[in-house]
Amino acid sequence: MERKTNWKAWLYLAPALILIMLFTIFPIINTFVISFMRDYNYATGTSSGFTFDNYGIVLGIVERVPGDPNSVMTEFIRYALPNTLIITFVTVPISVIIALLIAIGLNHIKAVRSFFQTIFFLPYVTNTIAVGMVFALIFSNTGLFNRLFGIEGTQWIQLGTSWGRSMFVICLYVIWTALPFKILIFASGLQNVDQQYYDAARIDATPKWKTDLKIVLPMISPQILYVSVTSFISGFKEYNAIVGLFNRGYTTDGNLHDLYTVVYYIYDQIQGVGGGRQRLEYAAAGAVVLFVIIFAFTLVQMQVAKKRVHY
Repeated sequence: MERKTNWKAWLYLAPALILIMLFTIFPIINTFVISFMRDYNYATGTSSGFTFDNYGIVLGIVERVPGDPNSVMTEFIRYALPNTLIITFVTVPISVIIALLIAIGLNHIKAVRSFFQTIFFLPYVTNTIAVGMVFALIFSNTGLFNRLFGIEGTQWIQLGTSWGRSMFVICLYVIWTALPFKILIFASGLQNVDQQYYDAARIDATPKWKTDLKIVLPMISPQILYVSVTSFISGFKEYNAIVGLFNRGYTTDGNLHDLYTVVYYIYDQIQGVGGGRQRLEYAAAGAVVLFVIIFAFTLVQMQVAKKRVHY
């Protein structure tokens, strides 16, 4: 009887497992294989052999043309990876903390909680390119931001601005677009906290801030872990902000790589930078490096969570 039940269970799972194999497992394996191919040709699926040089080229430690120092590729290690790390480690902690504070605040105003939850969730269903266009208008020379602070004429996202100003707008954009999903998750977790804990704290005359800090936060620690892990993964994969705000990455000196992110680098290698040849082997190597970084940070978070998360 048990074998028959297992057979039926695997049969029901088969469609999902097949789709996962085709669209998740196989692409990961294929990307890993391509990253070790020399001069990979996407149309024919052929290459000129096996090599480790693709990783060295991506990381800027191997010359693309042997003997030519000018052929060293520095876009990934000089621009893409540092920008991605800055965006991730600036926006994720700030967005998580702000979302948590907003969710706790909404939890204390139950009369209009549903209304405000809807308002805060609206950016999540708004097209990212449209949001980028709005931010571009707000941070234009004569935009709302400059007028509010009396700094008309200051450039934030136009050609000629500094890298720091551009990165400030990018981080603000990422934080704003990331808040709705985090608020929704935290709000759902807060609604599942048993009322008896609040009642017990009220009987003991515990201040609300202390109740939230000592009781509520540990109760929703699984949601905090989930949001933190997914936020770091999303941060490392940031791409929409650059496209929505700048279309291409450029700042003061017109350098097309100043605002590169790792995913932007990968897409450029797939498409062929500046109309050049597609280098899928470099894109695959960059994707594997990104996968290793994300996997390592996720493992660290999971290890830390063993002592901090209460189920």
